[in-house]
Amino acid sequence: MEFVASIDLGTIYFKVGLFDQHGTMRGLGRVAVAKDTDDTGRCELPVERFWQLLKTAFADACKQANALPEQVRALGYSSQVNSFILLDEYNAPLTPLVLWPDTRDECLDSAVINLWKHPQFLATTGLGIDITPRFCVSKLKWVEKHQPDIWMRTRRVMTISDYFTFSLTGQFVGDAGTASLLGIYDLPNHRWWADAFAILGIDPLLFSTPLLPGATAGVIAPDGAKLLELNAGIPLVVGSLDHHIAAVGAGVPTIAITSESTDTVAACLEYSSEFAPKTGCCMGPGIESGMFYQLAFSSNSAGVLEWYQKNFAAGISIAALLDEAALVPAGADGLTALPSADTYPDLTGFQNASLKHTRGRYVRAILESNAATLADLIAQLCPKERPSRIVATGGGAKSDLWLQIKADLLQIEIVTTNCEEPACRGAAMLAANAVNWHSISLEPHPWISINRIYRPS
Repeated sequence: MEFVASIDLGTIYFKVGLFDQHGTMRGLGRVAVAKDTDDTGRCELPVERFWQLLKTAFADACKQANALPEQVRALGYSSQVNSFILLDEYNAPLTPLVLWPDTRDECLDSAVINLWKHPQFLATTGLGIDITPRFCVSKLKWVEKHQPDIWMRTRRVMTISDYFTFSLTGQFVGDAGTASLLGIYDLPNHRWWADAFAILGIDPLLFSTPLLPGATAGVIAPDGAKLLELNAGIPLVVGSLDHHIAAVGAGVPTIAITSESTDTVAACLEYSSEFAPKTGCCMGPGIESGMFYQLAFSSNSAGVLEWYQKNFAAGISIAALLDEAALVPAGADGLTALPSADTYPDLTGFQNASLKHTRGRYVRAILESNAATLADLIAQLCPKERPSRIVATGGGAKSDLWLQIKADLLQIEIVTTNCEEPACRGAAMLAANAVNWHSISLEPHPWISINRIYRPS
């Protein structure tokens, strides 16, 4: 049996999936990303740990699939964004991987602020969200100011997916899907934006060349193969933002042109042939020429439910809390949860609370608040015409109750498809295309089928 492998470079977990030619996931390796953090806001991952985690996940996937490395025909990935590493003239790491949650730069550099104020910023980058210390370019200016010795020795700036690709293939290439969220990529013309580098005072030659999602970066080199104990000579296919690749793996744009994810964040993604940047949204290149993804997101997501369970229902599982919420009528008997209720002291993020409001009502209020946030995200993405169907991904897609609440509130059909790890499957679909198993196109993919439909009541 032959397989394609996919790696999901997530923030909380790294996952490796092995898929056969029928699209069945035969093995899944899943390892928690143990980060180094401190009170300064530092959030880093040592290089040695990065590779050890990936090697462990790959070995676990192979063991589960009863597969040997030589049975893997191609490799693809999905990735977090704005996480990076600095390399010296010998391509040796000068820093650990600095992950995007890192907030050590409390005072934004004036050059970064000026970049975001550029009159053509939105029209060029498609990036309609405000600058924060979590952006890669913000932390690069921090390194330049606070670690000048490291900055002077820097000859390469690589995002986490660039570094993964370079280490395995030896090629200085990355993917435009994650590059488009850096604030320095000219999305309509698919190239680095010269004005952005001039404003920041950074040499664009430090960065890898972005390829469109689905392009082959090269083949796995012998030294790269040792990092994962993978077979050399197989193609590595560049991916994109994890939300984008998960949407592809869930059936966008064939099952639906819009997806939603309820997980670490609440995210809504739409595919379009129109380059139409909007404030509050992000854009990137699609997997088909001339297509784009557009993304809107919010922190009012599954984390609120986890916060409630941890602080007010200790010892009760999330599944049990959802069962209690299923017995509560719509509206939670007048109890409402403000967006991101977990950011308020105690239970002050809930309105109209009284003694009659039980755990199930609080949970129902949280689910309905998230559904209302999804409605807002859809309005941002689709101001002219709402989608008729949305495909659901993320942890929230495992709850029938939650999905039905969304369908009822939105009055839009919500569907799930036949894979619990859509980011892994989306990356595997790109890898399968590279070895001519199945093409990636705007036609329905043979690996994807609808699992369940939630129709508005």
